[in-house]
Amino acid sequence: MAKIKHEPLFHLTKRTDISAKKAWAIRIAAFVLAILLSAVVTSILSGKDFSFFFKHFFTGAFGTERNIWNLLHEAAILLMIALAVTPCFKMRFWNIGGEGQILMGCLGSAVIIQFMGGTSSNGLTIFVSLILAVAFGIVWAVIPALFKAKWNTNETLLTLMMNYIATYVVAYFIKAVALKGSGILVFNDGTIDGLFGNEFLLKILVCLVVTTIMAIYLKYTKQGYEIAVVGESENTARYIGINTKKVIIRTLIICGAICGIIGFLLVSATNHGLESTAVKGRGFTGVLISWLGHFNPLAMALCSFIYALATRGAVQVGTVARLGDSYPNIIVAILFLCILATEFFINYNLVFKYSYKIKAFFAPLTDKLAKINLKLPTKKAKVVVKEEKEGE
Repeated sequence: MAKIKHEPLFHLTKRTDISAKKAWAIRIAAFVLAILLSAVVTSILSGKDFSFFFKHFFTGAFGTERNIWNLLHEAAILLMIALAVTPCFKMRFWNIGGEGQILMGCLGSAVIIQFMGGTSSNGLTIFVSLILAVAFGIVWAVIPALFKAKWNTNETLLTLMMNYIATYVVAYFIKAVALKGSGILVFNDGTIDGLFGNEFLLKILVCLVVTTIMAIYLKYTKQGYEIAVVGESENTARYIGINTKKVIIRTLIICGAICGIIGFLLVSATNHGLESTAVKGRGFTGVLISWLGHFNPLAMALCSFIYALATRGAVQVGTVARLGDSYPNIIVAILFLCILATEFFINYNLVFKYSYKIKAFFAPLTDKLAKINLKLPTKKAKVVVKEEKEGE
């Protein structure tokens, strides 16, 4: 006896009619929902009311002038990391090695500061440390690019493994030159104290410059067009005369250069030192921000700000309520869970088994309502009627 195949309870269909404004409205609603869910979770964990969460959450981000600068600084660092990997993703080169590339930039900067700091002028030390940081970042990014271009290796695995290699290389350097058992380098000379007395302003300004240049580069230049074409189809790119190997290597050079600049800023202008955890996982967060922003620099800026806001606010709430070091990670996880779920429903429509029967049941009623003219007279129609009456 043949088995009867039952129709599934629901199936997915691809959405094609949703507008960009509606999609972003849904994402903002998801952020609001994430904040509300975070307040509920915090209330359960701490035993305090919702007002406690909202008070300290926004105080942690906007409570003082320094908190605001910290928020903007963190958002700027995350945005630059997202901008660094975005050209790779647009080209469908899955570069998961931003963490290691930034860390190697940190190493390049630290090598110069360690051996030139105090013996040469600060200006010269800073300049040379920037150059070497960029060079180290480029080298670490170009290695997987060459393997991909020459032998078509899996760039995801290679860039991921190179993150661990970079961590151990930096740890070895620190162990070789730092004080015994310290595990960290601290620099007193050859670093940047701040710009106009503000320790955060330089990085924010650099981020604005990089964002502007990247937005123009991706949208209005020939090289940006080539990246998009290679990402759509390498065969098409070859057919129209684009050297795909050259595009891959060139794009990873740009990525490595930006990562090197970030590494320089972290060592010379932020930490004034070096440790193997200097990047603090931001390389992976930047990947997520790039995807959530759909490779649009302005959208990525908004995503970076939201992430930094959630992190800074959660740290403040967790500190005051003594909820432990893992609490901020819980809040960030709730945020991303809501946003990623929203991305799913923006791109796909959930059609249930009996939805067509429900529509068929109400079809006669909707048809009757459609035939009834319930429109009120417009202002123009009223004027015409008034003129006709006056004419009579």
